[in-house]
Amino acid sequence: MRKLTYCVASTIDGFIAAPDRSDPASTGLMEPKPEYLPRLLEELPEIIPTHLREPLGIADAEAKHFDTVVEGRSSYEIGLQAGITNAYAHLKHYVFSRTMTESPDPGVQLVASDPVEKVRELKAEPGKKIWLVGGAKLAAALRPEIDELLIKLNPVVAGAGIPLFDGDFHPEQFDLTSAQPHPGGVVHLTYQKR
Repeated sequence: MRKLTYCVASTIDGFIAAPDRSDPASTGLMEPKPEYLPRLLEELPEIIPTHLREPLGIADAEAKHFDTVVEGRSSYEIGLQAGITNAYAHLKHYVFSRTMTESPDPGVQLVASDPVEKVRELKAEPGKKIWLVGGAKLAAALRPEIDELLIKLNPVVAGAGIPLFDGDFHPEQFDLTSAQPHPGGVVHLTYQKR
């Protein structure tokens, strides 16, 4: 059975985007520091958007962890607003939306059905882990299916914004299995669901 991993950048105070849901990198909220980038490219090459892989010298890098990415409509639309119809063309790409009726890219499969049901189907298929890239509402909906959290904790306090999970109060326990500090102050925190 494949695992669903919520791999996301977060501020120290638990926000993944500004209140207006804009791209955290473009707003300066969590822009990767130059000294951190080589470690990110080495450890998680598959999370680098396809259009950046060649300029960063990892066009042919093998996926180490994930072969599938799932995201919500709001997260997907950040790329669309920048003219990118499939930021992760090197992965199987699913976007959950009940309002989009047609995919702007043949490599992006729209899913209007229950996210939990679809992720359970994906988990039953052979392959590597499934990467939940965001957003907060989809993460909240998929909480029962999240096996692992990989939080790229950035040395930033935002004060307000979009939380890691935007859903109902329902405490769940996770075990910290790894804490890796990186240059530039980013710490990769890996948690497994109990």
